Amino acid sequence: MLFTEAPFLDRFALAREAGFRFVEFLLPYGYSAKELKARLDANSLTQVLFNLPCGDWPGGDRGIAANPGRIDEFRIGVSRAIEYALELNVPRLNCLAGKRNPKYSVEEHWAALVQNVRFAAEALNRHGLTLVVEPINHFDIPGFFINRTEQALKLIEEVQAGNVLIQYDVYHAQREEGEVVATLRKSMPKIGHIQVADNPGRNQPDTGEINYPFVLKEIDALGYQGYVGLEYVPRPDSKASFGWITKFGYTL
Repeated sequence: MLFTEAPFLDRFALAREAGFRFVEFLLPYGYSAKELKARLDANSLTQVLFNLPCGDWPGGDRGIAANPGRIDEFRIGVSRAIEYALELNVPRLNCLAGKRNPKYSVEEHWAALVQNVRFAAEALNRHGLTLVVEPINHFDIPGFFINRTEQALKLIEEVQAGNVLIQYDVYHAQREEGEVVATLRKSMPKIGHIQVADNPGRNQPDTGEINYPFVLKEIDALGYQGYVGLEYVPRPDSKASFGWITKFGYTL
């Protein structure tokens, strides 16, 4: 979502020029793993996360993990994701449940999701990898199957795999349920990755209603040791959007 003024493969250099040492992106599968690794190495960058295959993204898919009719496709995607993760030295992969399919009941979606996440967790665990599951607010993606933190916690409890955690996106959480800091306090042991954007607009922190100085200090106070991804729409552009970082007392 950052540096979109440049072609994708050129964004690695722009990220390094801006001072980043760690990066994430949505999907690597349109490029060879060797090509991506070369860009990372050339810019001294570490890739920290990407998503499992999400189906036909341009066609409207936003993940397929909860779709009972696409279990085989999901499992093939897990194997492909692991190949990329090992080549790029990426320790965690994000799983998107996707949108409901009207052909199936809620119960059928849930059963498929539990089955698929358990399968993915076992496959990733064989390589020492972590799986994170991300709730998405229903305003941005109507029909998305997992919207709230409590649903993700229930999923983790049912899957019963030690390498499954939550990807907690503060923007999605604010839109769907609020209570950001209270939820972080309750859920931090189960959070494996955090992303930030402000609301409304999904722009950078310090442009909306979320008290990010308070939220970020609380994340530190809770002992979070992971990464914080800047998954926002930069305003007016990427370079100009980074002022909040030093304003809040942080560095890249």
